[in-house]
Amino acid sequence: MQFPNDDAIVVVEDVLTVLTAVRALDSEQTYEALFLVDTGATDSMAPASALLQIGITPVGQRRYQLADGTFVEYPFGLAQIEFMGEITAGRVIFGPETVEPILGVTQLESAGVTIDPVSQTLSRLPAISLR
Repeated sequence: MQFPNDDAIVVVEDVLTVLTAVRALDSEQTYEALFLVDTGATDSMAPASALLQIGITPVGQRRYQLADGTFVEYPFGLAQIEFMGEITAGRVIFGPETVEPILGVTQLESAGVTIDPVSQTLSRLPAISLR
């Protein structure tokens, strides 16, 4: 996936989204969408059918707490995740079909990207800490 620049970042009504590509670790098939940047979410999430269609399979199940406080269990798989020209890998949740894709804080941090909640901007760290 080619990201020409940070124009793939979209802010509408104080909601920050970023063009993201998700790929199975052993496949070239890709799911591309605008993902909601959610620093309150640990893992990323996409519609289950989209993940299955590109060859991502569930490898486990985890209990998650939703924004409204309720607890749900979702299966998750492992995937390569690319946004803003950065590539990382991690857990992606098999969400409901109507879910807006979510880019979680784990992927943001592992790619060296931070969010400024006041200005609604994403920026790259000059280096990722190994301390």
